[in-house]
Amino acid sequence: MNTRADSLTDATDAIRPPRYTRTAITLHWLIALLMIVNVVLGLSADSLPDDWVRPVIDTHKSIGITVLGLALLRMLWRVSHKPPPLPREFPSWEKIAAHLAHFALYLLMIALPLSGWLHDSAWKDAATHPMQWFGLFQWPRIGYVMHLDPTLKETLHDRFGALHTWLGYALYALLAMHIGGALKHEWLDRRSVFKRMTP
Repeated sequence: MNTRADSLTDATDAIRPPRYTRTAITLHWLIALLMIVNVVLGLSADSLPDDWVRPVIDTHKSIGITVLGLALLRMLWRVSHKPPPLPREFPSWEKIAAHLAHFALYLLMIALPLSGWLHDSAWKDAATHPMQWFGLFQWPRIGYVMHLDPTLKETLHDRFGALHTWLGYALYALLAMHIGGALKHEWLDRRSVFKRMTP
């Protein structure tokens, strides 16, 4: 026989929105924080004093590699742990848009650091300037790219750099849509999705 306390617990569980797992929440906010820091570092590098540029760029690279690893881990977690469903009240087009946006974000979380890694591997001075992961140990470049013909490598360096930049612009746009959509649900629809991903 249920006690009153049990009934209150059941009622609370019924109105509490389903949430992501603690691991998914941790990975989400950690990746988001690192990507924001990396955007700031990338955009500010050209305006910094000369002796600051190299340490800032090296930190940018280290964070990028970290994001790549965390994004792969998050994708593996997502495959093995079903995310909570969106509220039933959301129209189908919003649910489809949310799924597409999430797919695009996952794609960018992989493509953006990977394009940066390719760009760095095609750098003409890569062989004489080893890449360090936060100064702790040497991180390998992509050997196939490093050992290409110098002329081809220079061309690829420019192209990978342009790709990295445009993927960054795509990320800014997608993040704005992602945050805007969450705020719309919170303030206009009165159907919070923040609670699904808050620590």
